[in-house]
Amino acid sequence: MTPDELDPRTPIVVGVGQASERLDEPGYRRRSPVDLAADAAREALADTGADAAAVAAAIDTVAGTRQFENSTPMARAPLGRSDNFPRSVASRVGAAPRRAVLDVAGGQSPQHLVNEFAATIAAGGASVVLIFGSEAISTIEKYAADSEKPDFSEHVDGDLEDRGYGLRGLVSMHQAAHGLTDAPSQYALFDNARRARLKLSRQEYAAAIGALFAPFTRVAAANPHAAAPVERDAGELVTPTAANRPIADPYTRYVVAREKVNQGAAVLLTSVGAARRLGIPAGKWVFLPGHADLRERDLMERADLSAGPASAMAARHALEVAGIGVDDLATIDLYSCFPAPVFTIADAFGLAADDPRGLTLTGGLPFFGGAGNNYSMHAIAETVQRARSAPGSYGFVGANGGAMSKYSVGVYTTTPSAWRPDRSGALQAEIDGWAAPGEARQADGWATVETYTVKHERDGKRTGIVIGRLEDDGLRFVARGDDRDSSLLELLGSDEPIGKRVYVRSFGFGNRATASPEAMDSLFPVSPAVLRDNYEHILVRREGHLLEVTINRPSARNSLHPMANDELDHAFSAFFADDDLWVAILTGAGDKAFSAGNDLIYSASGKPMWVPKNGFAGLTSRRSMPKPVIAAVNGFAMGGGCEIALACHLVVADETAKFALSEVKVGLIAGAGGLVRLPRTVPVKLAHEMILTGRRLTAAEGLAYGLVNRVAPAGEALSVARELAAGILDSSPTSVRISLQVMEETRGMPDVVDAVNHHSPALDELMVSEDAREGLTAFAQKRKPRWRNR
Repeated sequence: MTPDELDPRTPIVVGVGQASERLDEPGYRRRSPVDLAADAAREALADTGADAAAVAAAIDTVAGTRQFENSTPMARAPLGRSDNFPRSVASRVGAAPRRAVLDVAGGQSPQHLVNEFAATIAAGGASVVLIFGSEAISTIEKYAADSEKPDFSEHVDGDLEDRGYGLRGLVSMHQAAHGLTDAPSQYALFDNARRARLKLSRQEYAAAIGALFAPFTRVAAANPHAAAPVERDAGELVTPTAANRPIADPYTRYVVAREKVNQGAAVLLTSVGAARRLGIPAGKWVFLPGHADLRERDLMERADLSAGPASAMAARHALEVAGIGVDDLATIDLYSCFPAPVFTIADAFGLAADDPRGLTLTGGLPFFGGAGNNYSMHAIAETVQRARSAPGSYGFVGANGGAMSKYSVGVYTTTPSAWRPDRSGALQAEIDGWAAPGEARQADGWATVETYTVKHERDGKRTGIVIGRLEDDGLRFVARGDDRDSSLLELLGSDEPIGKRVYVRSFGFGNRATASPEAMDSLFPVSPAVLRDNYEHILVRREGHLLEVTINRPSARNSLHPMANDELDHAFSAFFADDDLWVAILTGAGDKAFSAGNDLIYSASGKPMWVPKNGFAGLTSRRSMPKPVIAAVNGFAMGGGCEIALACHLVVADETAKFALSEVKVGLIAGAGGLVRLPRTVPVKLAHEMILTGRRLTAAEGLAYGLVNRVAPAGEALSVARELAAGILDSSPTSVRISLQVMEETRGMPDVVDAVNHHSPALDELMVSEDAREGLTAFAQKRKPRWRNR
């Protein structure tokens, strides 16, 4: 195909640019992320060989990658940031685009944006698109605490298509609870699994990592934009030293992405028609004959943690669309935040670490620099320049995001190539249909290590993390070691931990792994289910067969933090285990609140958060509540406080009581049972209104709608609850307990007759109980029964 035969809407890359600066070197100017991206964008405009101002004026779309400082909801910008990054950059270069896009987080973003907007151009939805990104992390960290720090804040008018963080499936509260919050720990799981699959020793695998990355350092040493332009040999890269400390087994500092960089890059796309109109020489045109974008299954759903089959599929498909094979590539740049993503593609295509073409054009993320989500923009810029210098050659860019989760691929060439859509959608549907192992969120018993890592902190602290399979049912789980335990660290430090047995136990704060049940019992001795003499955050009062539990945090409106939840959990476990306690009442200290729910001030403090396995207050997730619990609601029962009341069998509320699921007002949801129990307690439409608006229900309304059993005068909720408890205590505790059991067993049966005919083994227990005989005897003798609860 000749250039004249091309469809005028064929997308092409016509300009690329890079910018960088290093601290304390000549020319360092403390450039902001916007400045660095704009510098790179100007380079890209100049690179077109046409009138840069005219090209800038023709830009109809700008798209930016996110910086680290706006890649998660909790991220902060110590020096400030633009409120519209794409338009800030556009204004710097004289562009006034009609559309501005801020992409989701992830290292796939640069190549994904190129693929997306190339397709948009081919469809006629745009004609000139400027894509860019940057990081100024070195400058930001250096000056964050400086009294004369620069201010990178700026406001730009104009609309912005902010696509959000794109973290769905990549961030898990469950994984975070087990230490899997940082990229090195997550990627280490893949490399350790791969090492075991290849049956390599630790030393052999470290040597392989060194051999993989040593050529990268040589490329970085010659790259003027590299953050660490130092050539190192294979042994130096993987030998622990003070400067090359262990990060997460098997990684040392030198082989993980270097995020402290000041770098920017930009790519300019146009249609062939626009390039001709703007006078961009054909010698600047680079085509995208192959492309693909695929997403791996979420971490715990992957059948094989030693590989990245979706990434490999994306790479193969991009080459297929281009109509070439891997041997036809002249240049290759593989995303290299850690060894695993490089090994994944190298394994798929049989690429050796010493392939004469090399596996990087920049020097890779550990050495060139891991410019946040924007690294691959630099790889694209280098690839385009190499393609121009060797007309007719092909270059490959593989861009990885998340925890080896998203992979975008581009194939570049100067050979005129018509735009060909890829089949990523169909392939993604195939991936989504792959079989996934079941997961045990609460893991208990003996298990086998599937993969692992050991995290190393600067202070020498080490934490073992395990993904394994339970021996009983084969379910996958994640667990971490306890900081006091050396047995797991010893096991994970053995010649080959994968395949060895560990013992796991679940707690409200997560799963813990040890080398043996004995080690577990030593670390977490089982607390006897007996009421303590003293608690710090609750009060308990025992009166005959009645237990009264009071949440004693009136200054915090009886809101609950982890320690209070643990104490309530213990008290109710003791209540249910004690045959001489038949009824419990739960209330709050003072007259302001039964409970305001979760202690949001504590939650926002950054301190460790957990909830007992039995749920909020030890009740909302408790599977068996065979004895009555009465909520005596005085004042507010908000959020989690309302969920506690819903979990109780009976509710007494004083006249001042207010019930609400107010979580939506603070950006949360009623996840401790409120979303399930409220629609089963009050009319569904009312439940929807309360859940979606935070509407408060008065005690009288609660009574009318069936949420409340009795309304008491102000301040008398506990007294009326005691009266209600006394009525229960007059009845057979055995009958009460078995009544609750049968109601629970039949709750989910839709057919009434089936439920009525359901035979519970508890009925047989009842008929031979002492209480049944005593009840009938006392009735015949016209006396009050003497219940024995047996």
